[in-house]
Amino acid sequence: MTESAIQKPAPEPRSAYRVLRPITTRWMDNDAYGHVNNVVYYSWFDTAVNAYLIEHGALDIHAGETIGLVIETQCNYFASLAFPETVHVGIRVARLGNSSVRYEVGIFGETGLTAAKGHFVHVYVDKTTRRPVPLPAHLKTVLETLL
Repeated sequence: MTESAIQKPAPEPRSAYRVLRPITTRWMDNDAYGHVNNVVYYSWFDTAVNAYLIEHGALDIHAGETIGLVIETQCNYFASLAFPETVHVGIRVARLGNSSVRYEVGIFGETGLTAAKGHFVHVYVDKTTRRPVPLPAHLKTVLETLL
């Protein structure tokens, strides 16, 4: 594949995401360079998706028999964010498999385009055996609203 055939990632508008969730940055999120450190973005991915699933009754982190394990993650950065900004995390589902889901996530600062965007893949497994299981019916229903 030639370099010209590779499509460069580009920022996206808020309208590209099915749900937007606010998250308040913290003092500790900034690094020595004065902006939010890259590892914080991944915690926002997890926070936004899992909070949405919990709020919609699709994930029970205490008593549920099924859990999602991250098997792949990626992020592209377009603009810096810094404390004390409130960010908005856009979430959508790109693909639903039998036991897996690919989430796409956009991080927005004060502008209308993503400051960062990425994805992660959850494989849903039995909490005890850690073996893949089909997506529970209610989880699948909730995820379909994010397609």
